[in-house]
Amino acid sequence: MSQSNDETLVERTDSGDGVVQLRLNNGKLNPLSVELLDQLHDAATEVADTARAVVIAGGERAFAAGADITQFTAGTEPFELASPERVREIGGAFLRALNAVAALRCPTIAAISGVALGGGCELALACDFRVAGEKARLGQPEILLGIIPGGGGTQRLARLVGPSRAKDLVFTGRAVDAVEALRIGLVDRVVDDGADVVEEAIAWARTFAAGPSDALALAKRAIDSGLAGTLEDGLNLEQDLFVDSFATRDALIGVESFLSQGPGKAKFD
Repeated sequence: MSQSNDETLVERTDSGDGVVQLRLNNGKLNPLSVELLDQLHDAATEVADTARAVVIAGGERAFAAGADITQFTAGTEPFELASPERVREIGGAFLRALNAVAALRCPTIAAISGVALGGGCELALACDFRVAGEKARLGQPEILLGIIPGGGGTQRLARLVGPSRAKDLVFTGRAVDAVEALRIGLVDRVVDDGADVVEEAIAWARTFAAGPSDALALAKRAIDSGLAGTLEDGLNLEQDLFVDSFATRDALIGVESFLSQGPGKAKFD
């Protein structure tokens, strides 16, 4: 289904403590249309400089059931698929939106209720952490349509759970339940379904929002960017960012507090 550009498909809520919630709002299954992806990109870009932590959520039935498959068709009789140019355009919308989420300098948490399949799973993978309800199901079912993931499913998934498990999920198209997802490292926490999922994610996000935002951003950059190169490259990057961290107000507050009050007492701006 395709929506008009003036329809709100990504709702933004700022709790006032530095935690921003971005909630997908595209019907019960939250298909990831180009319009929704464009709004998600804009929302992530808009909060990039102010949010101290971001929670991305969907509905109770679906975090996001996948891409809006109707947008990959030509809409003609007899049935035809969209042109390669249109497919690349949709793929570009996924890449821009999910990369904008991944590029947020603050910690990000996906709050997953119901299904997170295909593009929905890929959106969750673009976050730093994933909290899932006990009835959640995650997977990359694209192979069952005769296609492959196009929003990071072959890349972020393999980096998170390892290439063998990623190939199992991508090659079979099977969905895993919350228990298996936790066991293989696809999600980080499993909680009761319903409001508990978002509440758990927000409570976790608040612990980050109260922390040293500059240091967290540097640590996130060191881990994410370090994985893109060799170990030597990563260690050199870590050293550079380690030095940079001492030029922040976080370091001034943290080190002074440690010396005067002991560990774990610092209150960061």
